[in-house]
Amino acid sequence: MQLDFEEAEDFRGIRILRQVDYLAYAYETSHAAADADGAPNAYHPDDLGKNCRRDAHVGLDCLGNAGYPNSGWWRDVLVPDPADSSTAYVQPDGATAGFFVAATALRRPGGRKTDPTTFVDATSVPYVVNPSGISALPHIGRPGDVGFATHLASGRTTAFIIGDAGGGDDARLGEGSIALFAALGFPGANPRTGAGLPRDKVQYIVFPDSRRPGVAIWPRSNADIAAQVAGLLRDTPGIS
Repeated sequence: MQLDFEEAEDFRGIRILRQVDYLAYAYETSHAAADADGAPNAYHPDDLGKNCRRDAHVGLDCLGNAGYPNSGWWRDVLVPDPADSSTAYVQPDGATAGFFVAATALRRPGGRKTDPTTFVDATSVPYVVNPSGISALPHIGRPGDVGFATHLASGRTTAFIIGDAGGGDDARLGEGSIALFAALGFPGANPRTGAGLPRDKVQYIVFPDSRRPGVAIWPRSNADIAAQVAGLLRDTPGIS
């Protein structure tokens, strides 16, 4: 997209541009990282202690990337077992029985934390991750807000929702779900190894305060998100 936005602040080396009335902001980055969180098959107990890059895994991602079991922050990624909060909850039944439940910042209001469908499935929903610390910036998007991504070299595009947040003090803009990168033409994006991701720039446009209120915040269909984003792209001055 062509943007007539004003240059604003930097966030960890990436320049953020803002629409004059703060209706949107944008950034371009060649940094890319794939997120599996929210997928019901993201993490599996049998992968405990495995090397993230060298070893074959049952889950889509490595438990080391979730900080499990030795970090103080693994509960931000995995749902603790209600019967024993020192361990992560294992799904007892269903198609992904035996896997842990991986949470996302965006979730179904009132949904049970032990139910994987409460969260945003990284394998089916294009979402971006808000890096830790970005919430301190003004007029910034929050989980549930929507936006539009373009892989600049190919022109492939997708609407998205802000589905997750975190990553610590070193987290950068450019992390998104497996489904987001697949929609941009990179179906092999691997959250465990970092393989299969774009190495050139992706442009992201985010519409703050675009999330739906109340129970409508989640779940939403990809088609519903795309329709909302199409209207915002059309009606926001400075985007063509």
